[in-house]
Amino acid sequence: MAVLTTDHAAARGDEIALIDETGETSWAELDRRVNRLVNGLRGLGLAAGDTVAVVAGNRREWFEIALACAHGGWTYVPANWHWVADELAYLIADAGAKAVLCDHRFADTVALALNDARARDVIAVVGIEDIDGGGLGDLADDPRLSPYEPLLAAASDAEPADQRLGAPMFYTSGTTGRPKGVRGALSGATQLPPDVMKAAAGGMGAMVPPGSRALLCGPFYHSAQWAFTFLPLVGGASIVMRHKFDAAETLAVIDRDQVTNLHLVPTQMKRLLDAPAAARAAFDGSSLTSVWHGAAPCPPVVKRELIAWWGPKITEYYGSTEGSIISTISAEDWLAKGGSVGKPFPTVEVIVVDDTGRRVAQGEEGALYFRNTSGMDFAYHNDPDKTAAAHLEPGVFTTGDVGKIDTDGYLWLTDRKIDMIISGGVNIYPAEIEGVLNEHAAVADVAVIGVPDDEFGENVKAVVQLREGVTASVDLEDDLRAHCQAKLARYKAPKSFDFIDTIPRSGAGKILKAPLRAPYWAGRDRRI
Repeated sequence: MAVLTTDHAAARGDEIALIDETGETSWAELDRRVNRLVNGLRGLGLAAGDTVAVVAGNRREWFEIALACAHGGWTYVPANWHWVADELAYLIADAGAKAVLCDHRFADTVALALNDARARDVIAVVGIEDIDGGGLGDLADDPRLSPYEPLLAAASDAEPADQRLGAPMFYTSGTTGRPKGVRGALSGATQLPPDVMKAAAGGMGAMVPPGSRALLCGPFYHSAQWAFTFLPLVGGASIVMRHKFDAAETLAVIDRDQVTNLHLVPTQMKRLLDAPAAARAAFDGSSLTSVWHGAAPCPPVVKRELIAWWGPKITEYYGSTEGSIISTISAEDWLAKGGSVGKPFPTVEVIVVDDTGRRVAQGEEGALYFRNTSGMDFAYHNDPDKTAAAHLEPGVFTTGDVGKIDTDGYLWLTDRKIDMIISGGVNIYPAEIEGVLNEHAAVADVAVIGVPDDEFGENVKAVVQLREGVTASVDLEDDLRAHCQAKLARYKAPKSFDFIDTIPRSGAGKILKAPLRAPYWAGRDRRI
C-alpha cells in the first residue's frame, strides 16, 4: 500500500478521507487509487525526478495526484487555473514538465498551451473527465492524451516498487516579469523515501490535528491551501472541498459535514460577514475548533466582527510560499495587541535592517529578514539572481515586507518594500502587467500599483502616461483592460486607470511608486 496512506487505510479504511461536490472517497479506496495512479503514470514513461504540471480545480483527484507524485518521485507544479494559454505554456517550459494533468473545466485552455512550441517536451497528457466520463473538449485531439479513469482502471493497485519522495513547486510571481518556481527543501529530493513527507505533516499537527475534518474553500494551487489540507491529510485528517467559494454554501457545508478546521483569506471573511441573514441565522458552527487566516492583511473591523460571531477560535498566521509560516497570533492576543501578526516561531529568527543592511534597534522599523534555525531555505527555479536578491546572506531571506519587533517580541507589518500587490489573498506583481501594457500602441509609460479595497484588501490600478496625440477616454480604458486580459489572467488586469502627464522616475530610471501610491493610502495605519 502507498506509504503515506497505508496506516490510515488499515486502521479506518471505510471512513471518509475526501469529499467534494461529486462524491466521497474512503481511506482504503484512496490508498488503492494512489497506487494505480503511480503505476499508471510510470506506464506513460514518467521516471523519478520528472516534473508534472497540474491544472485542476479543487476536487478529490487533485489529492490523489499529489499523493501519487509524493510516492513516484515527481515534482508537481500546481498551475493557477485562471491563467491563459500563454501563461500556461510559459510554466510548462520553465518547469520542464514532462506531463500535464488537466481538469476537464480547463481542457480547452490547456489544449491551446500544449499546441505551443514551448510544450514540445511534454510526453504525456492526462485528462480528468467530467462526472459522465467525457467533456475534454479540444484536449481530446491531443495524441498524448490518456483519460484519467481509464488510466487508473488499466493500472495495478499493487504497491509500487522503488518509491521516491516527490513534492510541490509553487510558482509565485516575480518583480521583473514572469512567475518563478519556489524550490523548497523537499523539491527534487527524490533520493529520499516518501516517509519524509510525514515529518512535514507532523509540523501541521498542532494546527490541524489527526482525525480532524478540514474544509478547502480556496484554490489548491495556493501554497497555504495546500499546507492546510494536503499535509493534514497525510497526518490523518479528512478533507472536504469546494471548487469555488460561496459564503452561504460554506456555512451550510461546515454544519452538514461537521468541519472542524478552516483556512480563510480576508476577502472570504468579509463575504461570510455579508452572507444572507437566513444563512447566518441557520449557522450553528459548533463543530469548528480552529479557523486560520493569512495570505493578506485583514481589515481590523472585519476580524473583530468575525471574532464576535465565531468566538476566539480564529488564529492569524504570517508567512510566505518561500518561508512557510513565520508567526501566529491568537484572537485574544490580537485583540490585546490590535494589529500585530504575532510572535515568531521559536525556530525563526527575525532580523530587521535599514536601507544599508545594518540591523536596527528593537522597536525600530526596517526591512524584515528571517532565518529558519532548523536550516530550511529556498531557491527560485532557474533564477539565481532572484534567489540572491531575496537573501541578505545565505539562509537569511526576505518576504519584501517592512515592519518591526516590539518590546514584547511581537512582529508588526507596516509597509511592503517590493512592488507586490495582494488582492483577495493572491499575489500580483506589477512588472508582469506593466510589460503587457507597454506593448499597447497608446502607452508611452506605465506604473502599476495597489490601492486600498474594502473587500479585496488591494486592487490593481494602472497609472498611464499616454503617447503624444492620444486622449484618455472610457473606451481607451476598456481597450487597455481587454489588451491585458488577452495575455494575462483576468485577476491581474487593472480594475482602474489613471492618466497622468509623466510617470515619475529616479535618476537611474526606476519608477518612483511611493508618490503614486501615497494619496490612496493617506490616513491608514498600514501602507499595505
